[in-house]
Amino acid sequence: MTKHYLAVDLGATSGRVILASVEAKKVQMTTLHRFPTPLQEEQGRYYWDIFKLHEEIVAGLQKAAGYPVESIGIDTWGVDFCRVKPDGTLCRPRAYRDPYTKGVPEAFFRTMPKEELYRRTGIQIMNFNSVFQLYAQQQAGDMDGIDKVLFIPDALGYLLTGRMVCEYTILSTSAVMNPRTKEIDADIMQACGLRPSLFAPLVLPGTTLGVLKPEIAEKTGLGPVKVVAVAGHDTGSAVAAVPATSPHFAYLSSGTWSLMGIETPEPVIDERMFALNFTNEGGASGNIRLLKNITGMWLLEQCLAAWRAQGRNYSYDEVHAMARACEPSAQLIDPDDPDFAAPTDMPRAIADACRKAGFPAPETDAQTVRLIYDSLAAKYAAVFHKLEEIAGGPLDTLHIIGGGSQNTLLNQMTADACGVRVVAGPAEGTALGNVMVQAGLGRGDILASIETRIYEPQGNK
Repeated sequence: MTKHYLAVDLGATSGRVILASVEAKKVQMTTLHRFPTPLQEEQGRYYWDIFKLHEEIVAGLQKAAGYPVESIGIDTWGVDFCRVKPDGTLCRPRAYRDPYTKGVPEAFFRTMPKEELYRRTGIQIMNFNSVFQLYAQQQAGDMDGIDKVLFIPDALGYLLTGRMVCEYTILSTSAVMNPRTKEIDADIMQACGLRPSLFAPLVLPGTTLGVLKPEIAEKTGLGPVKVVAVAGHDTGSAVAAVPATSPHFAYLSSGTWSLMGIETPEPVIDERMFALNFTNEGGASGNIRLLKNITGMWLLEQCLAAWRAQGRNYSYDEVHAMARACEPSAQLIDPDDPDFAAPTDMPRAIADACRKAGFPAPETDAQTVRLIYDSLAAKYAAVFHKLEEIAGGPLDTLHIIGGGSQNTLLNQMTADACGVRVVAGPAEGTALGNVMVQAGLGRGDILASIETRIYEPQGNK
C-alpha cells in the first residue's frame, strides 16, 4: 500500500512543499509548490515574514488535495525564533542575517565568559546564535511582555495546529540548551535576563503535534491530517538521510550553508573542540551531530544575484563551465570571513578581501567563481582532516548531501582536496530525512530510494 506524506522544507532563500509517496520502503518525491523566503527590511531591521510563509505552506498543502496524506512535517534553518505575546499572537522573527548582533557576543561574555558558554552548550560561537539574539532583543526591550519563544518550524507548526512545542534538534542550535540533559540551561537564560519558561515544552522528532486546525483542514481539502515534529533543523533532517553503509564516514550538507561533521553518541565538549569552534547539535535519533558550520554556496548565490542585477544572468551549468575553464586559484579566501556575511555586493566584497590579503582580485566573473570553488574545497579539506583527528582514525567516505551534491566540479575538487572518496546524493536529502521521521524509516530502509554519484580523489586539477 502506498502512503503519502508532505514535507515542508524551508531554506534561507526558498521553500518547498513536497509530496512523498512511500511504498515498500521506496520513496518517491514530487515538488508541489516552491516559493521564495525573502528578507524584509524595515527601518534597518531584517525580518522573515512568518505569516507569508504560512500562507505559502497552506497554498502548497492545497495542491495535495485528493491524496490520502498521512502526516505533515516542517523543517527550516536554525537559530531564528518568533516571539509570542500572551494572547498567542506571533511577532515577526528577526533574521540571522541582520547585523543587529554585531558586538553582542562580546557584551554577553562580560556576564558569562565564552569558555563557560561553550562548556555548557558545546555550540560553535557565531554572532547570530539564538542566545545572542535573545540577549540583544532583551537589551532593546523587545522581550518585554513576551510570553513564549518559538523557533521557526515550531512557530509554523503552531500556526497549523495551535500547539506550541520546542523541538529538540532546532533547540540544539540555540546555545541555550544543555546537550547532555536536553534541557534549557537556566544560568544562560539568567545571563540573558530571561526566564527558561519562555520556551515551550521540549519534544523529540517523531512527536505528533496535533492535527490541522479545522479552518486549514477545510481550506486545503486535506481534512484533519496529523502534523508531526520531524528533525526541525534542516541539517538534522538532511543528515538523517545520509546513505551511509560504513560507520567511518563524514557528511557535508551543502547548500547556502555547508555543514561538515560526524555523528557521535554523546556531545564532545573540551578545550580542543572549543579552540576548533566545533558545534554539538542534536540528531534525528537523539544522537549528536558534531560539526563545523562553513559559509557555503551563499558566496556564489550572492554573486549570481549581483551579476543578474548588472544584466549577466548565468545558469548553473554556465557557472560550472566558467570555473572549469579557469586555472586553479593561486591564492584563496576564507569563506567564513565576516565581511561575506551580508554584503551589499558580494563580488566586490570578495575583491576587497583579496586586496586586503595582499593578492590580486579576480578580473572576471569566471575567476571569481573559480576562487569560490577552490576556497570552499580547501576549507572542506581542513575541516575534514580535523574530523579525522577527532574520530581517532581515517574516515573512508565523505557523503555530500543537499543541493550542492549536484555540483559535479566542486564535488571532484572536494574529493581531490580531502583525498577521500566522495559519495554525492541525495540532492533532496533534507526533504527525505523529513519524510523518514514521519514514516519511521531508517537509513537502511531508504538506500533503494537514493541515486548517488561517486568521485574518487584524482589529485588537484
